Amino acid sequence: MQPRAPPERTAIGRHGILAIERRSIDVVPDDERHGTAFSQFTLWLGANLQITAVVTGALAVVFGATALWALVGLLLGNLLGGAVMALHSAQGPKLGLPQMISSRAQFGVRGAVVPLLLVILMYIGFFASGTVLAGQAVGELTHLGDTAGIVIFALVTGVTAAVGYRLIHALGRVASVVCAVAFLYLGARLLHRADLGALLHDRSFALPVFLLAVSLAASWQLAFGPYVADYSRYLPRSTSGRATFWWTLGGSVLGAQWSMTFGALAATAAGGAFVGHEVTYIVGLGGDAALITAALYFVIAFGKLTINVLNTYGGFMSMVTSIGGFREQRTITPRARAAYIAGIMVAGTAVALLGKDSFLSSFKDFLLFLLTFFTPWSAVNLVDFYLISKERYDIPALSDPAGRYGAWRAPALIAYGVGVLAQFPFLATSFYTGPVVGPLGGADISWIVGLIVPAALYWLLARGGAAADGAAPEDGPTPEEAASSAASPSRSSAAPR
Repeated sequence: MQPRAPPERTAIGRHGILAIERRSIDVVPDDERHGTAFSQFTLWLGANLQITAVVTGALAVVFGATALWALVGLLLGNLLGGAVMALHSAQGPKLGLPQMISSRAQFGVRGAVVPLLLVILMYIGFFASGTVLAGQAVGELTHLGDTAGIVIFALVTGVTAAVGYRLIHALGRVASVVCAVAFLYLGARLLHRADLGALLHDRSFALPVFLLAVSLAASWQLAFGPYVADYSRYLPRSTSGRATFWWTLGGSVLGAQWSMTFGALAATAAGGAFVGHEVTYIVGLGGDAALITAALYFVIAFGKLTINVLNTYGGFMSMVTSIGGFREQRTITPRARAAYIAGIMVAGTAVALLGKDSFLSSFKDFLLFLLTFFTPWSAVNLVDFYLISKERYDIPALSDPAGRYGAWRAPALIAYGVGVLAQFPFLATSFYTGPVVGPLGGADISWIVGLIVPAALYWLLARGGAAADGAAPEDGPTPEEAASSAASPSRSSAAPR
């Protein structure tokens, strides 16, 4: 491997977390890897200790579940969805690539655009939903109102995302501490106002709303899947896959369940006072002291900043990956990087401003509908990486439509399409209800179908294709060999940057 020029590392050392990241979707070489698997715990803990996760937990109660069974359903969903999400995270140190680039090994260099377009819509949607809630906090903090708060928050998010990986992880570390302290305080205030035993007293069980709680939490975790490896790809190649998995799972499940538990209990205690006034109700728990009120508004905005930066950064990665599949991009200039991020920021802000008055019901349907498109992608990606390819990808070929992965790959596209369609009979939203939902008592189990059907179908199709080609599915260079090849100056091995 040719030695890397030192200026980049010197720049990072000189400016620390404020150094603008130079890499985008190209493989991270070994001499630029840093950090430990524990960084995944602080990042995902901080990303989940925030207001949108609180609202997600509250939705389970708002739509009919008792607090007790809402908490059980939310925990089950977080564990199931979090396990899938953490398996994606473990790919980062192994490949040194952003998450969606690895989809080219399954879907083809150009075929990966199919799930990527939906991923970009997801980022914009989550950017918008987070900006609505954070904008309320900023508007109250600055006394400028919701609209101005949304715009200010969006601008801060865009600037932070433009700096990149190191600043994002620094935000996660700070947010994990600041938001944990705030949630401990708010939890104590909530239990001071309402008796926990009374909140959990109703033990009546209804399967449809219980499964809704499971689906809400699972969709929350699964929606991280398309970008989770973006934030583990700089870890040293020697980082244990198990350590990456468990630290990611622990941070994400702990943070999400903590926030959702608070949301479910707050919605139970508040009744109708919670809906439409989520931010003001939560801040009101802090009391009448102006300093505490201002601090809580700041914490709400700061907590949302972490996750919204992840959404913006992930959207940037996905857009570059999509375009790179059709035309070679060797470098991404700072100006182009800023333009990509600005586009996501403008689109997300527009959606936030248009939808801020009907947020709660829209967000529930948004989460569940997204799940329809991302569970099949997760199933295909994980089956291919762990079972078919045995964690070995030809990394230079991920940038070559004429290479071993081709431009379009039928097995993944077929399995993905079938996986999406198979869910519709089981899907329950305000704008569409499948024919099987009624016999199931209104329960939505589409996400379970969306994991099992495409996983089984892709395994059969991919194994059959490998056998027909007379090649072992795990054939290919080791990650070390691939990284060395990607560093060479030849056209076929140059990853877009």
